[in-house]
Amino acid sequence: MISAAKRLDTVQEYYFSHKLREVRNLQLAGKPIINMGIGSPDLDPPKAVLEAMQQSLFDAGAHKYQSYQGLPELRKAIANFYKEKYQVDSNPENEILPLMGSKEGIMHVSMAFLNEGDGVLIPNPGYPTYTSVTNLLVAKPLFYNLSEENGWQPNFEELEKQDLSKVKIMWVNYPHMPTGTNATLETFEKLIAFGKKHQILIINDNPYSFVLNEKPMSILSVEGAKEVALELNSLSKTFNMAGWRVGMLLGKASYINEVLKVKSNMDSGMFYGIQKGAIKALEMSNDWFLAQNKIYEERRNLIWQLVDKLGCTYEKDSTGLFVWAKISPGKKSEELTDSILYDKDIFITPGTVFGSQGEGYIRFSLCVTSEIIKEAIGRV
Repeated sequence: MISAAKRLDTVQEYYFSHKLREVRNLQLAGKPIINMGIGSPDLDPPKAVLEAMQQSLFDAGAHKYQSYQGLPELRKAIANFYKEKYQVDSNPENEILPLMGSKEGIMHVSMAFLNEGDGVLIPNPGYPTYTSVTNLLVAKPLFYNLSEENGWQPNFEELEKQDLSKVKIMWVNYPHMPTGTNATLETFEKLIAFGKKHQILIINDNPYSFVLNEKPMSILSVEGAKEVALELNSLSKTFNMAGWRVGMLLGKASYINEVLKVKSNMDSGMFYGIQKGAIKALEMSNDWFLAQNKIYEERRNLIWQLVDKLGCTYEKDSTGLFVWAKISPGKKSEELTDSILYDKDIFITPGTVFGSQGEGYIRFSLCVTSEIIKEAIGRV
């Protein structure tokens, strides 16, 4: 048998990839599993978005290869969206790069800037892909701890104590996944100052800012941010378009150009019809967000009831598609979620999936109907 590349020794199969196989096997065995584990929106995209894509399918050239930089009108729509929603000015010609998913963008950005042995600051708890991509590129993950006591914000005193001489990139993710915590303006300002001081590229991964959040923020709104910062964003959660794979990267033109070198050698331009749908999504009024958040608020209130039944605690000012709950002292996250899975047929994510700082916590998704959440409450 031909051996796999040594780089694969540094990563494991994604937790949800193998755990969902286990869940499916339980379902095949007749178990009525309720899946509260993953944040895959179950609601539909705006009807106008679907119509825009359908109507575009007969446009001349709709099925040809598209530009690696996306349609000019898509980049303009992204620029307008960022100006209106985040008060960020960006040049659609060279400061915006549409991506086929922001998760893929994590790899593109990392390949554009990391050499073997470069250090990468990664939040703990945080999105596991930051670590796996860093390992695949033979760079060095350096974890910085986030804690409930510090409001899940970076502790800059602790960061300054680390050896930062080889650090090239710092990943941040606000609103934060999995905790749902928002960054403060002070945090973003400190991050930009930290990046300038140590010549570190700060990258904010920002796909959750319109879910149950009254004050969407972008790190690029901080004065001078483009000197040392990039921002990833996505339509997946905001417009229920996860399977469409529409992401975007914004920042200084010279940085964007480096990422384009990678992207143009790894994939092609986004399908024309998807771009047309994305343009319509970015033009939606605030009524769309209000309607979505009304549904999520109802679901979150029910999840809170479920969390109460399980004897856990939670913060009511969190945002995003999840409820992050603290379990009783002395219990282990994975032991608790497995017992709930096998005893109650409910799949919940253990906090340890997101790092060692996730021990003692579990995460619930809001991507299930109110009726299903009520069924889960009844089982508990």
